[in-house]
Amino acid sequence: MKTFLFRSMIGIFFGAFIAVLSTNAVVLFSGREMLDGQLFLKNSLGSIACGWLFSVSSLYFEIPNLRLSQQTALHFMTAVILYFLLAFGIGWIPFHLTSFLVAIVLFITVYVINWLSFYLYFKSQAKKLNEELDLL
Repeated sequence: MKTFLFRSMIGIFFGAFIAVLSTNAVVLFSGREMLDGQLFLKNSLGSIACGWLFSVSSLYFEIPNLRLSQQTALHFMTAVILYFLLAFGIGWIPFHLTSFLVAIVLFITVYVINWLSFYLYFKSQAKKLNEELDLL
């Protein structure tokens, strides 16, 4: 429970940070002097929810009695379903077949790149640790 609460806070703070960065980017690069308050609130809350979703859903990878393939499948299904419900609900992705297909391809591409990056990093760390243990 402590890990869940810690990850929740990290995800919420990271989502809020991304919301602030994206809002500042819109103001700086679009030349707008005023923002729509309702739209800002909706997008900020969506960003916070998204940050929470991705930080908490990674807890699947800490369940030791699941194989890596099961952890990955559970994480992917949770992330893709909840993200797309959020994205369609907020309006980040228009509700059209073409938009959905482009978004799912982008989501899967980013997911695979992130998954492979983490996998290779932790594999490298395990190799280093094993080499150090062999020296003892």
